[in-house]
Amino acid sequence: MLNPTMSQRPYQICKRCVMDTTDSKIRFDQAGVCDHCITFDTKVMPNWHTDEQGEKALMTIVDGIKAEGKGKDFDCIIGMSGGIDSSYLTYLAKEKMGLRPLVFHVDAGWNSQEAVNNIERIVDRLGLDLFTEVIDWEEMRDLQLAFFKAGVPHIDTPQDHAFFATMYNFAEKYNVRHILTGANYSTECVRNPIEWMYYQSDSVQLKDIHQKHGTRPLRNFPITSILRHKIYLRYWRKIQVVTPLNYLPYHKADAMRLLQEKYGWQPYPQKHFESRFTRFYEGFWLPTKFGYDVRRVQYSSLILTNQMTRAEAIERLKQPPLDPEIARQEFDYVATKIGITSEELRRYLEQPNRTYRDFKSQENVYKIGARVMRMLGMELGGKR
Repeated sequence: MLNPTMSQRPYQICKRCVMDTTDSKIRFDQAGVCDHCITFDTKVMPNWHTDEQGEKALMTIVDGIKAEGKGKDFDCIIGMSGGIDSSYLTYLAKEKMGLRPLVFHVDAGWNSQEAVNNIERIVDRLGLDLFTEVIDWEEMRDLQLAFFKAGVPHIDTPQDHAFFATMYNFAEKYNVRHILTGANYSTECVRNPIEWMYYQSDSVQLKDIHQKHGTRPLRNFPITSILRHKIYLRYWRKIQVVTPLNYLPYHKADAMRLLQEKYGWQPYPQKHFESRFTRFYEGFWLPTKFGYDVRRVQYSSLILTNQMTRAEAIERLKQPPLDPEIARQEFDYVATKIGITSEELRRYLEQPNRTYRDFKSQENVYKIGARVMRMLGMELGGKR
């Protein structure tokens, strides 16, 4: 069941982080340090400022957001999942930056109860308004089932695509110029290899997989494209995405502790586990079917930003990402939720693995765009 590319080179793990040759494109220098670490040292760190310089740059952005939002009910929108990054960002935006955000949540049908509780508690106690967009479940279900049938690793694409497509559509419709997101280098400086998680915004691939394996038309499902949100919305409609956590010191454990103490925020066993589908996908499906353990990416980011030791990460990796009993329960739950039997889902687990390269895509557009953004200093690191 594991990806056959893993057996084509000797196993090696980075001497500094915990990325290894399950990333088939990983490269090591003579000291055994991987290219993820080298990219962090040479590209991210020299251009990542969380000191006075970063704070000054952020406040300039904040002043612009406030000026643009004068006379409006809110001056920006924040996409909130209930996870640590978006929850802490919401707190900072209201309490530390003095912004008037509209909290925007997309319900794709997979919220955990903890996520629901976290969103409600923070929104209520901060006195903010919450807008929730509910995705057409029958279309979501059909699209997710199509990705299972396709045999690709990135079965979480329908959910992620719906999240940012809906938020961009809302911003365009109501002429909102600023979208705040919890994306950050502190916990995400190491990116998932493209073979693990292909670009969720590739509408060409999404449509191709659905055309080949779906059973009903996507009439209501929100669809965007890389050119639309990177070019049209950004430069024509002047909609800007802002990542405030990249301008200030952000320590995950400290942020969690603050949210728990102030708002009764509930932690998750692992990053992204606020969605039951993502918990199943990252905690069971990816490592079982493909041998990809996203904890390596998450822990490596924390190692490089001095929030976790390598020894601690290695010790944690000895345990499965999801308790086997919980994994069994989630397997049955996911099957029932998307309307198939556990036996059918088992067949998809055991079928031959495929990759994003087996379907139409806009990979070349992404590659060109990434090069341009790196040249302009708009992107540090990124997928390979």
